[in-house]
Amino acid sequence: MKINRREDIVKLLASWVECGWLRELDRALVTFLAKEAPDAHPLLLLATALTSYQLGRGHVCLDLQATLADSAFSLSLPPDGDHSDGAISRPSAVLDDLSLEEWMAALVNPQLVGSGDGNSPLVLAGHRLYLRRYWQYEQNVREAIEQRLSRTQLNALPAKSLRASLDALFPQAGNAEPVNWQKLACGLAAGGAFSIITGGPGTGKTTTVVRLLALLQALALEENGQPLRIRLAAPTGKAAARLNESVAGAVSRLDLHALNNGDAVRDSINTDVVTLHRLLGSRPDTRHFRHHAGNPLMLDVLVVDEASMVDLEMMAALLAALPQNARLILLGDKDQLASVEAGALLSELCQRATGGHYLPQTRDWLQSVTGEKIPDALVDPAGTSMDQAVVMLRHSYRFDAQSGIGRLAEAVNDGDVKALKQVWKQGYADLAQLTLTADDDTELHDWVINGGAGRFPAAQSRQGVEPPVGYRHYLNVMTNERPADDAPPEAFSAWAAKVLLAYSQFQLLCALRGGRWGVEGLNQRIAEILYKDGLLKGAVGWFPGRPVLVTRNDYSQRLMNGDIGMTLEIPHRLADGTVVPVLRVAFLTGDGTQDIRWIMPGRLQAVETVFAMTVHKSQGSEFTHTALLLPENLSPILTRELIYTGITRARHWFSLGCVGGINAVLPEAVQRRVLRASGLVN
Repeated sequence: MKINRREDIVKLLASWVECGWLRELDRALVTFLAKEAPDAHPLLLLATALTSYQLGRGHVCLDLQATLADSAFSLSLPPDGDHSDGAISRPSAVLDDLSLEEWMAALVNPQLVGSGDGNSPLVLAGHRLYLRRYWQYEQNVREAIEQRLSRTQLNALPAKSLRASLDALFPQAGNAEPVNWQKLACGLAAGGAFSIITGGPGTGKTTTVVRLLALLQALALEENGQPLRIRLAAPTGKAAARLNESVAGAVSRLDLHALNNGDAVRDSINTDVVTLHRLLGSRPDTRHFRHHAGNPLMLDVLVVDEASMVDLEMMAALLAALPQNARLILLGDKDQLASVEAGALLSELCQRATGGHYLPQTRDWLQSVTGEKIPDALVDPAGTSMDQAVVMLRHSYRFDAQSGIGRLAEAVNDGDVKALKQVWKQGYADLAQLTLTADDDTELHDWVINGGAGRFPAAQSRQGVEPPVGYRHYLNVMTNERPADDAPPEAFSAWAAKVLLAYSQFQLLCALRGGRWGVEGLNQRIAEILYKDGLLKGAVGWFPGRPVLVTRNDYSQRLMNGDIGMTLEIPHRLADGTVVPVLRVAFLTGDGTQDIRWIMPGRLQAVETVFAMTVHKSQGSEFTHTALLLPENLSPILTRELIYTGITRARHWFSLGCVGGINAVLPEAVQRRVLRASGLVN
């Protein structure tokens, strides 16, 4: 199918928008540019629509070469599960007979497409087509990171003091791994203006960064008697609250008796964590922040947790607002899902982390200041400056050899279908699976109410671990432990904290938002199941026991995107002394305490019921028992990273529910990777 006329492309794009393959926003951009440049080739207009569309899917650009090689996979157009009758032309009909040279020739239009500096709305860099704003973000991020990497001078550090401080913070006794990667991470990050500490669940990223901050403060106090200004941040309110609690606990447990100025060091470690938006000073109704290159942040060290969730635009803003002499330390799991917005920065920057690629001089210096020997297999004379800034924590303290969760996550992360099947055959005590059917909710009923507890083959063998539960658990706490109406307010706050804690014992995660097996369909179905079983007083609107998820930052209520609240019935005394029940939504204050903030339901504008949550929304959270539901048909969103992220939200128990059986989509999904188009490291 040849596209030679503007009318043809306009008609084609309109049909794609009508059936939901493209966004109206994508077509609107094409319409605008077509008016600005009447001579634009139809293939240029098609490329513009697809570039905008890819941006909405998290890609920074349109990779022309990859699109021509396999348009169905690269674009996911039409979306899997599309039921059109075939009358609408698919991208392959236009692109399959098109060569890269022919498409790039059609993009020659100086008014619309540039190759770098200028004002053209599009930028062509090699075989990648960008919207200019995102091309500029990518340039800014790359330049800022390279500038910071160039300032790394390991030999300029006081080696003797560094070795003494590291030995004090990492005593040899009790080390469970042959190479102490946490100690190596602290040593390497101490010498860099930019560093990344990555690792899977339970590898001790938070513990490592707390010791790193203690190390930096000890060196600063020894050198000039002044502590560093340290700030901690995370992409979402939920991740910030979790880091706040983790850091506060780690600092309180930190053994500093062997460290010079140990008490002063502890007092100088900031444990307050804020969201990146709050750190930068978001300005309502604008993309801009109060802090930028002209008004930089007042800090010496910035630690960003859950960095896999940071998108390209936010990273560009963050790097611009950092003072030139400040350190930036990124923490995160490189194998988790990337941000919902465009970019997959942590994954790209850590793509060589498994292999190490440390220069011989880096290896020698690290051994001299840590006493730890980097394996020869991880040394590479051709290593890049980026390689020298990344440390991967390789030992999980949470999942041991007996942990099915750990083995399952490893098999998924490796894309090893054979190992995946072997894990399920082993009958690990912490794993369960069940098959759901489209026309029968019996299995779903037991799963969400009792957590499918009977499906864990040897749950009783796990001494010291609370058994797996479902939503009945938190609803029983809500009903059975509610204080009497005449109890003091603090009793109700303590009760609310208990209910929220009980709720976190089980969470159902979904891959999709829409459809019968997405959160939109499941939240209503689960509410009805719980209502019919007498566990809820209602299933529609506001009712006691309704858990809600904040979907947009609300600074007036001090609520962040990702915060979870619980709707509860509490007594309210009227002016005449009459006590009436009222509904309020309880949120933890997010400062590491169990304090509760009560908010009227009517004041919550951006919340949704959260019996079922998308895997994307679960990032930054952990649940005692995590349940992951996979649909019966493959979808573009079903990838290795999504399944790995879902599994690793589990602290003690993981159950997998598959519509149509475990082989319906799982083997193929774990072999599909998120490959976001970008030119950041290429």
